[in-house]
This record gives sequence, C-alpha cells and structure tokens, in this order.
Amino acid sequence: MDGTPATRLAGAIQRRFGESMEVPTDLPGADALAQMNERSVCRRYRPAAVPKALLRILCATALSSPSKSDLQQASIIRVSSAADRGAIQALLPGSPWIAGAPEFLVICGDGARLRRIFFRRGLGFPNDDLEAFFNVTVDGAIVLSTLVQAAGLADLGCCPISEIRNHAKAIAKMLVLPDWVFPIAGLTLGWPAEFEPLSPRLALTASVHDGRYDATAVDRELDDYDARRIRDRPYPRQRDPKRFGVADRYGWTEDKARQCMQTPANGFGSFVRLQKYQLD
Repeated sequence: MDGTPATRLAGAIQRRFGESMEVPTDLPGADALAQMNERSVCRRYRPAAVPKALLRILCATALSSPSKSDLQQASIIRVSSAADRGAIQALLPGSPWIAGAPEFLVICGDGARLRRIFFRRGLGFPNDDLEAFFNVTVDGAIVLSTLVQAAGLADLGCCPISEIRNHAKAIAKMLVLPDWVFPIAGLTLGWPAEFEPLSPRLALTASVHDGRYDATAVDRELDDYDARRIRDRPYPRQRDPKRFGVADRYGWTEDKARQCMQTPANGFGSFVRLQKYQLD
C-alpha cells in the first residue's frame, strides 16, 4: 500500500468503518496496525510453498497468545496428507481454495492435555461443565485470530473456514482427534495471488460502548451500515430467492437474517458431547 503508515491506517479505518480517525504520525507500531486494518481474506494463492521454518514461526507466534489461566488449551494440526486434504475438500465443495492453498491447518480446542494431568495422578477431572468447554473454545479462537494476524505480517494470505464444524465428526475421525479435542476452524495459508475486497464492518458506535451497552446505537447503525454495504461492497447474489423472494434493498441485515434462517443444524453440540464435554 502507498502512503505513510499513519495515512494507510487512517484510510483503512475509514474504508472499514466509515469513520474518520486522526492517527498520530509518530504512533508506535503504525505500520503493523495499518497491515492489520488493511487485512482481507485470501482465497487465491501462488503455487510457491510456505517454508516449514516460517510455518513453525507462525505457529509459535499464535501459541504465544493469551491463554486462560495458562491452561494452553489449543492445538494446530497441519493437514499434510494429500488424501486427507482431498477428503476435506470433498466435504466442503463450497471452499475450493482448500485444494489450491499451499498449506491447510486445522485449529482445535484441546482439553485433552489438561485431563491428562489428572489421569497421570489417578484423579478424576473436577470441573467438567460448560465453563470448561468455553475456556477451551476461547483459547482456540484466540490462537486462530493471532495466527491470521501473524500470517498477514509475514506477507502471507489466509482464509478461516468455520464450515468444518458442519463435519466435525468426520474431521475428528480423519485427524484422529482424541476425546476433549474438537475442530474450531480450518485455515488456508499461502503466498497471495489475489485478495478479496476489504469487507466493511459495523461502525464503532455499534460495537464499542462506553460504560453501558447502548442498544439504541446498534439500531441507529444497522440502517446506515446496510446503505454502506450496498454502496461499497454489494452482495453478488441474494440467498435463496425461491424461498425468501428478491429484496429491493439487499444489505447486510437481510443477508444475515436469511443466512441464520437457512443454516442447517450441524450436530456440533452432539459431537462435542461425544468428545466427553459436559455442557451444563
């Protein structure tokens, strides 16, 4: 990107949130912050391999992220087998970039190691409840987010794929995930051939609250955000027009309402229970 880091950062925030923001020219870390705010999804990759040393560095960086009470309940699986990659691609035909990416990782919540500590001591795990599952999930999600940001800083592109949870049981069998380990998301990774356009986000007034949650600010923003999405990044097609009809004004709120109404049950809750988590 052209311009100083401060100019790039201000421009990215304007494009993303529709908000002008003054960025000090001497802001520490402005270049990295600009790269993070300019980030967009990459689904098209050059065929060049990602060096294994770089991949290890990225994994180390991701696993250096905060962890609930230092419990370290996340794992990263590199899907290196062409057969496994092909099988996952077959499960997710809507994500053909899985096959084309130099690397495909699966980020997992991992509660097995912690329970191993108790098993080695001949003790039962004392806190099997929803909080335990939530802690594992958050740890894994933070690792995923940090890995995405680290990849961008290393000039790589990536695309998280949460759809693997729709096939969690098959993925777990393929990757030999033990009890208390479950897939959170896949991640394609490689040298970018092309990035998707920057995706606008809800204005900060709807997402950043001061002192109290402001529901009226959310309501005020939704219509404005729809208009901004229609103007800056319109949807190329409407979801299931046979069921929902064709909307004259198809923005983010219409698309997400349709998505949530048609998203099939994926059995993830049942799968998590099969992995021995108690969700009470």
